[in-house]
Amino acid sequence: MSPSAPLGTGLVRESIVLASASASRRAMLAASGVPFEAVPARIDERALEVEMADSEPAEIAQALAAAKAAAVSASRPGQWVLGSDSLVEVAARRFDKPSNREEAAEHLALFSGRTMTLHSAAALARGGRIDWVEGDFARLQVRELSADFIESYLDAEWPAVAGCVGCFRIEGPGVQLFERVIGDQFTVLGMPLFPVLGALRERGVLVP
Repeated sequence: MSPSAPLGTGLVRESIVLASASASRRAMLAASGVPFEAVPARIDERALEVEMADSEPAEIAQALAAAKAAAVSASRPGQWVLGSDSLVEVAARRFDKPSNREEAAEHLALFSGRTMTLHSAAALARGGRIDWVEGDFARLQVRELSADFIESYLDAEWPAVAGCVGCFRIEGPGVQLFERVIGDQFTVLGMPLFPVLGALRERGVLVP
């Protein structure tokens, strides 16, 4: 469990629980002044993806976000729990987090010169019940990546990007993978932050 800064900004009425271990999601909430405790959800993401194999990536991302929120909320009945998830789609194929460095290199070679669609979703639950779900997407144009670049990039970024769908951290050297990004920066970082903040205001967590 990882707590954030305590209450006291005057903009927040209560703290929340973040059902994620993602460093970028923790950083987004902390920077926006939302106090939280990070409690990673323990769900079988791959099983849910297999079950929803015929669904659109946006629907799968939202289902995963909701499953994470609900799982943690069951043990935190009096708090709002925020779940979030991201999926990457390239050339009509969904990509999960790479299982090892070799697979990461394969993914990057397949991404080369193509457009990546990144789907990010978030969900709020309380008392084990999902109360709100929303998603957003961004399009990232991957430049032509040489084999030398991919190896040098992974020398620098592996295993840090092992837990990153798309094998990149946009706030780090991963920005060098792209020529152009169309979409909200927070969505690219892994969570549609503006809708999340709006939902928290509607529920009285943040001062409206």
